[in-house]
Amino acid sequence: MKNFLIALLGIVLLTGPIACRKTPGTNAVVPPSQTPPADTSTRFRNPLLTVGPDPWVIYQDGFYYAMHTTGNDLRIYKTPKMSQLGTSTYRTVWSAPGTPATRDVWAPELHRANNRWYIYYAALVAPNTQHRMYVLETDAADPLTGTWTARGELKLPDNRWAIDGTLLQLNGKLYYAWSGWESANAADGRHQNIYFCAMTDPLTPTGPRIRVSSPEYDWEKQGSPREPNVNEGPEFLTRNGKVFLVYSASHCSTDAYALGMLTANATADLTNPASWTKSATPVFGPTAANGTYGIGHNSFFQTPDQKEDWLVYHANPQAGQGCADNRSVRMQPFTWKPDGSPDFGTPVSLTTLLKKPSGE
Repeated sequence: MKNFLIALLGIVLLTGPIACRKTPGTNAVVPPSQTPPADTSTRFRNPLLTVGPDPWVIYQDGFYYAMHTTGNDLRIYKTPKMSQLGTSTYRTVWSAPGTPATRDVWAPELHRANNRWYIYYAALVAPNTQHRMYVLETDAADPLTGTWTARGELKLPDNRWAIDGTLLQLNGKLYYAWSGWESANAADGRHQNIYFCAMTDPLTPTGPRIRVSSPEYDWEKQGSPREPNVNEGPEFLTRNGKVFLVYSASHCSTDAYALGMLTANATADLTNPASWTKSATPVFGPTAANGTYGIGHNSFFQTPDQKEDWLVYHANPQAGQGCADNRSVRMQPFTWKPDGSPDFGTPVSLTTLLKKPSGE
């Protein structure tokens, strides 16, 4: 009887709309939507989660912590094995309040800085009519058990529409990157750029807002007539004295969604746009086959033994599914080119058996 109830719960989670999958405002640890088990004890198939737009992963003290867009709350998953994310548990640590009205909660990221945890997320909070970045904080060692305190809006320079914020810790300094509009005019939403600024601490942006990337190539300008030109979802990757800023290009409504990349020297002035060089072609995707459509909005992790690097991203299983909840969480290992840049390869199909990450 117990196994029957667990299976029934998994069916409900898979078929119900994401906003209704858990009652807002509760803190119970509950099972997420589940994917079929791996075929063997050493291999797995994507997806890790059947619903999981904008996935984020971080490793700390023996566990992987993951988040993704739900639209109305912030959930943290915890698992010792990334290939078993689909059978892990999660806790909802924050739900959108009714007053003031808060909606469109997007792309949460969990970061560890100054011995505290921070969650950065984008939301539309009334009476504001445009997205801004917000932040939560806890001093607990385990982010699932801690009490989270809302620190309000992250006051980014120029106070413009902003989504997809991420934190970089490098050489004892803090930096922040996000996707935004150049002006306060909503019409500029047709052109999303990647911006960058310094931080005095995890809650305090400082200095000017620096634009480091704008859509300029055709592969960055695919999408609807209303919002065709998009650079969003910036994520940092550092290795051997280089900083790579990997971002998503074109609109998520199109199967042409793909990953682009900027590169800078780790010792350069990262707040100087001239320090960054953009790759002229996508570094991952686009693809339109084998159950991998509209791939993007990625994150990275390294196995605890530091032997393997992995790319985590979302993709749709069918063509034309756009920005909805069909976007599922995938992962695959990547390597490094002789010039020191990442080689992400090509998106693997949903039928491909992958070796589990080192240590599993």
